[in-house]
Amino acid sequence: MLLFLPLFMSLFTSGSASSSSSCPMDLSYVNSIRWNTSICQYPSEKDQCCRTLLSVFAIGLAQRLSESSNFYLPDVNTSISCLHEFQFRLQNKSIPQNLVHYCFPDPTRFVLNSSACAGIRTKRDWVQKVGRVTPLDTACYGDLKDKARCTVCTDAAYKVNSTLTSIDPNANPQKCFYYIVLYAAVVSKFGTTDVSTTSCILGLRQVGSVETKGSRNRKDVLKVSFALLGVLIGVVVGFLVIVVYRKWDMRRKEKIYHREIENKVRGGVLPNVGAKWFHISELERATNRFSRRNVIGQGGYGVVYKGTLSDGVVVAVKEIFYLEAKGDEDFCNEVEIISKMKHRNILALRGCCVESDNLKGKRRFLIYDFMPNGSLSDQLCFGVTNRLTWLQRKNIILDVARGLAYLHYEIKPPIYHRDVKATNILLDSKMNAKLADFGLAKQGSEDQSHLTTRVAGTYGYVAPEYALYGQLTEKSDVYSFGIVILEIMSGRKVLDTLSSSPESITDWVWTLVESGKMREIFCESIREGPEKNMERFVHVGMLCAHVVVAIRPTIIEALKMLEGDSDIPQLPDRPVPLGHESFRSSLLHGS
Repeated sequence: MLLFLPLFMSLFTSGSASSSSSCPMDLSYVNSIRWNTSICQYPSEKDQCCRTLLSVFAIGLAQRLSESSNFYLPDVNTSISCLHEFQFRLQNKSIPQNLVHYCFPDPTRFVLNSSACAGIRTKRDWVQKVGRVTPLDTACYGDLKDKARCTVCTDAAYKVNSTLTSIDPNANPQKCFYYIVLYAAVVSKFGTTDVSTTSCILGLRQVGSVETKGSRNRKDVLKVSFALLGVLIGVVVGFLVIVVYRKWDMRRKEKIYHREIENKVRGGVLPNVGAKWFHISELERATNRFSRRNVIGQGGYGVVYKGTLSDGVVVAVKEIFYLEAKGDEDFCNEVEIISKMKHRNILALRGCCVESDNLKGKRRFLIYDFMPNGSLSDQLCFGVTNRLTWLQRKNIILDVARGLAYLHYEIKPPIYHRDVKATNILLDSKMNAKLADFGLAKQGSEDQSHLTTRVAGTYGYVAPEYALYGQLTEKSDVYSFGIVILEIMSGRKVLDTLSSSPESITDWVWTLVESGKMREIFCESIREGPEKNMERFVHVGMLCAHVVVAIRPTIIEALKMLEGDSDIPQLPDRPVPLGHESFRSSLLHGS
């Protein structure tokens, strides 16, 4: 059992370092299997607890390998979602919430990496590299509760590890051993959650392994205590008084410390923003203690709950993840920026909440108006029959344009959203569109034509000049807006990942326009609509999403074109493909 665990733990701690994702693993076993949780109840045992939690999480990875034939998780957002789900399951075991962040600070270490071990990503790759039948398939198949059989299984694992490192001399032996651990767990005939598998292969401590020792220690203490009770009763009473006082004083200091943290966050937001400060108890009542049934959205950096306040108002409560890594800067930035904005096409912030304690750590919440029709992405239903009419699509596009025009020209200094995409456009009960999620928003300067900044945003929507050089201007948002127009008009995603040769939506649209097949761009459900008007919207989307900055209109100019108040200029030449060697020079020349 102990031979597997050290290497498995070192793999996790030495690994290499958007759109919403959900966890593909069923983690319900966390509450059903028998494992020792007592090691995670005391701060002094954090390192041993981390090894235990890693073994428990590995069960889910092994189950996924068995079901999907994939080692590891597909991307960082999926990894973050699984860690959050794991954290939720552990709450039922009375394990402090912040231990998951402490033990697994970097979620990218659970993400697939084809260079980790001889190019292995799936079971098919494994068979090609190692063979259909390996020593693991026979040595690790039986009942591994027997120590002798467990040793044989361990020896087989080292043999396979030698084979993999001989195939790929550049492979990391420790990372290859991780693949072997998961494969061995799948091979076991008793299943990934059986004690035979978890104790020998995954190194999970069982309940009795610690309890028996603790029980003996308690008996020894009781014997000594009774023997000395008559002589030392006065000393014991005095000692208890001191302990009680110290605990009381420690808790008092902890409360003061956490209140100081909360007050510091509140002080980081301008006092006149007008946002209401909610208490955590109000949000717990509103969301039924953050019940999983109330979850309406989940992404890489947060989960959103539907809640009902005491006055009957329905709200959306967003909890922000991974504050230990990012600090409170993004949280304060979003609160300050959104609270300044008052516009019908910007999602209103009702308030926020900060909470800090030893048990659950730092927690930050943003409370918004609830949008009953969800996001634009939900309504577009990429890949299936779209439900939106032409009139609804037109109004959504105009609403987003007006919201961006407000950010760029009616607020001083201007605000650049930096993450305009279908999932960040929400729809109210009347299908009015509202820009949301300002966690990445950046405030510009009135005396600067552009900002050079760290790149943020979602792949496919980020403007090329921003992605390559970090040059952020109002036209960076215009590029993302152009992509959204083309998605709305076609019902097609920004990138067609299902195709054997993935193609961006801009390349696809330009190809159809140049071949005179404009009608094929329109989503099938709106092809009977006003063709000239719909063509106008596609042309504006193509101009906005042009790779050359100088060709793109401002959002005000684009809005006038969409409303028919100004003519659309003649379409320029087709943009140079992003991978072409002349792309950078044409981009620089145009900007």
